[in-house]
Amino acid sequence: MKKFLLPLLFLFLFLAESLFVQFFPGDLFGGNRIIVPHFLFVALVFLTIFIGKKQGIIYAAIFGLIFDIVYVEIIGIYLFLFPFICYLVSKIMHIMQTNIIIAFLVSLFGVALLEIGVYEMNFLIHVTSLDFMGFLNLRFYPTLLLNAIFVLIFGYPLKRRFEKYAEALRDE
Repeated sequence: MKKFLLPLLFLFLFLAESLFVQFFPGDLFGGNRIIVPHFLFVALVFLTIFIGKKQGIIYAAIFGLIFDIVYVEIIGIYLFLFPFICYLVSKIMHIMQTNIIIAFLVSLFGVALLEIGVYEMNFLIHVTSLDFMGFLNLRFYPTLLLNAIFVLIFGYPLKRRFEKYAEALRDE
């Protein structure tokens, strides 16, 4: 039963992102801002930090492919970026201590890399004509703020869940 809890958590976060976009008013802060929830990706980064590189990259590849199939017309952007950033996070965590503050900062760094990577890919293939400064003001900063709030609220419960899961894996 415990083996199914982790994929169910990621599936729930995958669905929570689309529900958040559906029910959260876009002009709540009084401007035309694009706020993109990356709850699933933050959980993948926490998985990579607190359980390990192998599980993080595998889940990132699976859910990156699912994300591409469901939301993006070009398969490969998230399929490449999710595992690549999780790999970078695992390399960063070899240098840093594993605690909640570092996990908070590293997860925001991962979200920033993801947002910039998606923007650059879309700019490269001419899906968007938005300049970089416009992207920063319109989408990047509000997205970082939203995901920082998510990590502040759910970071510690995710950390505890993944530590228990890692302990259960070691006991097997």
